[in-house]
Amino acid sequence: MFRLTSTIRPYAWGSTTAIATLLGREPSGDPEAELWLGAHPDSPSVIAPGEPAAGARLDDVIAEEPGATLGTAAAERFDGRLPFLMKVLAAGAPLSLQVHPTIEQAEAGYAAEDEAGVARDASERNYRDRNHKPEMIYALSDFAALSGFRDPAATAGLLREAIAMLTGDAGSGAEGSGAQGAGVRLLAELADLLEAEAPSSGAGASGTDEDPRLRQAFALVFDRREDAALSAEALAGLAPGSMSGVVSPATAISIATAADLQERYPGDPGVIVSLLLNRVSLLPGEALYLPAGNVHAYLSGLGIEVMATSDNVLRGGLTSKHVDVPELLKTVRFAALGVPELPAVETEWGQRVFAPPFDEFALQVLDFRGGTGDGSTSDDVPVLQHGPVLVLVTDGALVLDSPNGSLRVARGDAVFIPAAEAPVMARAAEPGTRAFAATVAREL
Repeated sequence: MFRLTSTIRPYAWGSTTAIATLLGREPSGDPEAELWLGAHPDSPSVIAPGEPAAGARLDDVIAEEPGATLGTAAAERFDGRLPFLMKVLAAGAPLSLQVHPTIEQAEAGYAAEDEAGVARDASERNYRDRNHKPEMIYALSDFAALSGFRDPAATAGLLREAIAMLTGDAGSGAEGSGAQGAGVRLLAELADLLEAEAPSSGAGASGTDEDPRLRQAFALVFDRREDAALSAEALAGLAPGSMSGVVSPATAISIATAADLQERYPGDPGVIVSLLLNRVSLLPGEALYLPAGNVHAYLSGLGIEVMATSDNVLRGGLTSKHVDVPELLKTVRFAALGVPELPAVETEWGQRVFAPPFDEFALQVLDFRGGTGDGSTSDDVPVLQHGPVLVLVTDGALVLDSPNGSLRVARGDAVFIPAAEAPVMARAAEPGTRAFAATVAREL
């Protein structure tokens, strides 16, 4: 076991205080969006000062001894690379509207861009590696997000309520004239599309569970960018107080979200796309997982994010970065499947684990905050180990006991546990201790 130092990504949407406050250090004064823990080659963790091999990159350490660090099965399954990346994510402002590819899409897209001569660090490149990027987010604070498509009928109802607010006429469907009228007409067209009769088979002609109405509505927003900008401007002009008791709470929060996005990204098609998506509010301790094809955007909050080791992102708006609509349309899964909430599972050994349906990762919560946690009386909890493990302490201090010895880690410390160092037990060394441990999802 050895401590790590890791890189903060200073993206503009990051909070200036949340990560520093969580980990017990002074803020830098700049946006701090993501703390990367792992072996991603763009920002690998390094062995901390005072440890053996201090200063070595974690990806290099793993490459030198993949069997010992990852375990033989994981090394073979994931080509000698750490398959997961753990982050602390602090959204002080909304992230881009985005989707992640399947592994087949990533491999094909990466090869095609290589063949076309697109530089791997080019801003217009979509695929920066050959891997997929399923992910999960565990909320440390109240956390808001957009995730996946809402049921078409529910979205149509929301749009009808919005139209009624804009026209002042819930019954006639009057659309008005001028710029606002063009914006209202687009909202009405979207509602008409979504109210059309659904495919009779539920699977569509393609044999998938996709709903062509969602694809058509999504594409229409991008085809009619100018009208979408007028729609967004009109919605942003609605006074929040005017909606109380007039529209449903779901409509009110969706319009308020669109208005906030319009203020930050005026005229962006993503503002109207947000109305097609589920608006999710997580409480601390709740989690959400995001499979390939799920169009989403984190809006605000602090969380622990775990994902497959990849940086493949197809953006659809709410950003100044590259947006490739044709590639986006190939990648999005146009199905209304509800919000993929992720409940915790308690194992027979007392481990509290969030395990999404992906091979690459699971997240264990080591929470001693409900007990005395004085180190001598707190119960030991086995660390879930399906090969390599990353541990981050966010409160108090933790003692990790392994066959090779013990390591005391305090708030803000991160540790890599090689697969060969097992079993490891965790116990609180201070009152109120909490830590998070990421590992491979299951025994391979």
